[in-house]
Amino acid sequence: MKPMIVTISYAEGMEPAEGDRVAAANEEIIQKVCGEVSEVYGLSDEEELSVLLCNNEVIHQLNKEYRGIDRPTDVLSFALNEGDEIDVEVETHLIGDLIISLERTAEQAEEYGHPFERELAYLTVHGCLHILGYDHMTDEDKAEMRREEEFVLGNLGYVREDAPYNE
Repeated sequence: MKPMIVTISYAEGMEPAEGDRVAAANEEIIQKVCGEVSEVYGLSDEEELSVLLCNNEVIHQLNKEYRGIDRPTDVLSFALNEGDEIDVEVETHLIGDLIISLERTAEQAEEYGHPFERELAYLTVHGCLHILGYDHMTDEDKAEMRREEEFVLGNLGYVREDAPYNE
């Protein structure tokens, strides 16, 4: 089965230069994680996900506007069918939008003491799981979501012995 379609774009002023190897590596991580999510959760190659890479300023504005939280965050997820099962019979196959702050990704990677690539992979799978209906509002839901995140990340070789996300 081919993975879902993932379209990656950049916030205004953050577009990478032609041949930017860092941007290409970041995009490869996102595509790889989304491919694994597609496989694990049975998403088809007709499903589409949009990913916007931005900085703290952009995600701060969006977090304030859509969640009423006046600070930057790491990832925002907007499911097209919030609260509904994904309906593959619907004309549009867009399942949702992810917005990831690369600036916050770097800050958290340093804070947790692991590579930027691992943090980007984590935020991608975390956002995808929100789009698929997972959340972390209760301790039970949080534990389930963390198990799912670590399963997908483990399949891709992004393993942490100390599991900082299980806090």
